[in-house]
Amino acid sequence: MNKGKKRAAHDILLRRQIRKREIYMNEKSISFCQGKGSLTHNNRTFVAKHIDNERIKENIIFKQQPVKDAYDYLFQEAVIRHNRQQKIKSRHITDYYQHLFKHDYSDNVIQSSNKEKSFYEDLMQIGTMKDTACGTADSETAKECLIEYMNGFQERNPNFYVFNAVLHMDEATPHLHFDYIPFAHYNAKLDTRNSISKALEEMGFGKDKNAIARWREREYQVMKQICEEHGIEVKKPEKARGTYAKEVFIELDNAKQEIEKLKAENTKLKTMIDENETILKETSEQVTRITNIDSIEVGRTMFGSKVTVPKEEYENVSKLAKKQIADIKTEKKAVKENKQLKEELAEKDNQINTLKTELEKYKPSEPRYFSREAIKEEARSSSLIQRLKDKINDLMLFIEIMALTSEFYEFMTDRISFIRKHRPEKLHEKPQTHEANR
Repeated sequence: MNKGKKRAAHDILLRRQIRKREIYMNEKSISFCQGKGSLTHNNRTFVAKHIDNERIKENIIFKQQPVKDAYDYLFQEAVIRHNRQQKIKSRHITDYYQHLFKHDYSDNVIQSSNKEKSFYEDLMQIGTMKDTACGTADSETAKECLIEYMNGFQERNPNFYVFNAVLHMDEATPHLHFDYIPFAHYNAKLDTRNSISKALEEMGFGKDKNAIARWREREYQVMKQICEEHGIEVKKPEKARGTYAKEVFIELDNAKQEIEKLKAENTKLKTMIDENETILKETSEQVTRITNIDSIEVGRTMFGSKVTVPKEEYENVSKLAKKQIADIKTEKKAVKENKQLKEELAEKDNQINTLKTELEKYKPSEPRYFSREAIKEEARSSSLIQRLKDKINDLMLFIEIMALTSEFYEFMTDRISFIRKHRPEKLHEKPQTHEANR
């Protein structure tokens, strides 16, 4: 092989590698998955440790409407029409949400007896923390794409009423949480109801079990088109649950640590309450009815209403009275402090319960897809396969440059024929050789 051909082949391979890196920088995945439905996380009522507090102000809020207001807007008029037609008062509906879910209004998803949910949440993310980390130029492009997608969502989906939507720019990768209530219309006394299947049917996605899959595919294609218009080449979708899993693991760990911290604080508060209770018990046993140490009133006698007592006894009584008054003040202070401690303890308990609710929502229905080991193993396998494909492509390009294509295919044909001809015999003879050696 002459030096000119070698240099030409090297230059072409080098340009190919540079071009592949440029393409890779523009190639990104789209993660479109169902969210957990936690408005406290979305609206930053609860701030986990992995969230950058400095960048919370960079989050983009499209809409934040309380769940109750959203339900009143969607269903209250239908409830009024229903009640007007009902002659029996016991069949009147006071509040549609509580009527359907038998539960007070909640910022978490509640499920009814007929499997309808109080609201649904989806999460849309472009790229990963490796190629679209917040703060980079690529993350700004991803943000523009997500904004465009969200701005057109309600018009595309008239039966999915969006009441909460936030674009997070304060975590590892830009991503969008949007929460919606599906509603549909019926020829019945309650003519507007919560129903995702009927909502999908009214929007033209059919009424079979694949309706939601058709809807998700349509939304994925919308996002893909927006990305391509912004110069992002979209990778083929993968079977994994989505790149958001790593961030979920981080948030779970932080929530667990926060629970342990709150439990430790609760133990301390309970100890302080117990100490105050002991003080209260001791002072209550010592309290007397003496309220004035300067004059001690007694019953009238024939000598008048006043009596005289020895100075020593008066001083003893005076000291005792002062001590009792001090104990009363201590008791009042302890009562007040105990009240504050109990209120603080109740607040900590509420925080723990909220965090536990958060953890429950993150329990995966398919653990094999959600485990750290499975995600890491899948990433390693995908990376290895991609590297092997790249090497094969480079090899084929080199063979083509060196005008060795026909020789290569001739060699491969002979090699495959040889393997097919001889390999079965070797496999058959191997056990016989093994027996002979024994």
